Amino acid sequence: MTLSEKQQLFTGLIAQLITWANDHGMRLTFGEAYRTPEQAALNAKKGSGIANSLHTQRLAVDFNLFVNGEYKTRTEDYRALGEYWESLGGSWGGRFKSNPDGNHFSLEHNGVR
Repeated sequence: MTLSEKQQLFTGLIAQLITWANDHGMRLTFGEAYRTPEQAALNAKKGSGIANSLHTQRLAVDFNLFVNGEYKTRTEDYRALGEYWESLGGSWGGRFKSNPDGNHFSLEHNGVR
C-alpha cells in the first residue's frame, strides 16, 4: 500500500472513530494532526516525541476528549476510544510502553506505531 493510500485509509478510519465516539457520549476536538519534521525533531530532542513521528506523514492525530462537557486528560479516560481504534486496526498511544500517550491515534507505517 502506498503512503497516499494509507493516508486515505487513515482518514476514513478516523471518521469512523469520531462517529463512534459521538455515539458513545464522547466529544472530540482535534489536537495535533500534522507535525512538521522540524517540530518532530525538536520534540524528540526535548524527550516529548520521536523524530520519525507518524504525524509528519499524516498518519497520526491527537484528540482532545470531552465527556459531559468535561475535558479529560488521563490516558485511562481514552481507554474505550483507544480499544475501539485498535479494533479498526489502528495503534493507540495509551499502549506505548515508555511514555503512554492516551490521546494519540495512529496507523502503523514502516514499523512505526
